[in-house]
Amino acid sequence: MNRFFLVHSIQCLAIVLLAVCFIAPYWLHAGDVDDGFDSQRWEKDIQAFEAKEQESLPEEGGVVFVGSSSIRKWDLDKFFPDQDFINRGFGGSHMEDSVYYADRIVLPYKPRTVVVYAGDNDINDGKTPQRVLNDFKKFVRIVHENLPRTNILYIAIKPCVKRWDKVDKVREANRLISEYAKKDKHVDFVDIDAPMMGEDCKPRRSLFEEDELHLNDEGYRLWTSLLKPFLQEKPLADE
Repeated sequence: MNRFFLVHSIQCLAIVLLAVCFIAPYWLHAGDVDDGFDSQRWEKDIQAFEAKEQESLPEEGGVVFVGSSSIRKWDLDKFFPDQDFINRGFGGSHMEDSVYYADRIVLPYKPRTVVVYAGDNDINDGKTPQRVLNDFKKFVRIVHENLPRTNILYIAIKPCVKRWDKVDKVREANRLISEYAKKDKHVDFVDIDAPMMGEDCKPRRSLFEEDELHLNDEGYRLWTSLLKPFLQEKPLADE
């Protein structure tokens, strides 16, 4: 009887431990699994890109910009003249949205470089810095599993006047992604935080539109100047 009880107890303990191994990751990232954001909300935007491509598909080996409205509003023809860059920024998207649509907004072009700006809306909508990092890692994995020589440039989440109360989480996300980028020779982190700050240690209002959230031409000129060296130094990653 005692032997039966002992064996039964061990079996029960094994089942419990196995369950904990599977469930623990969800406990650790509570709120990050089902956050109510459905990437399919951007389907019309993606279909609009695809409809435009039916007229003329961009050449392979170029530079693709993806991410949220800071990318969408970036006039690439104006700030990168004579460069055939592709803008695939859409709405108030999150990093996970670029992950979800990577096979449609990145992979078809087989770019030499992908420029990413996302995470701003994520933090504002309550996602953790760790979640932003995890989603960026997923994006990198999808790109490099299909295009191992493609460089990925992550533009730091900007400090802005309107969302200044989120700056600590913004900078933690930037720190995590910066550290991650150091470990991958095909990933670079473009730090735009310090250059956007004024003498009062607050974001320079002269870089923003009236909404104190989106960049104006002065802001994009700054970003362009900070990004260009990365585009020039790494035309194509080595195997």
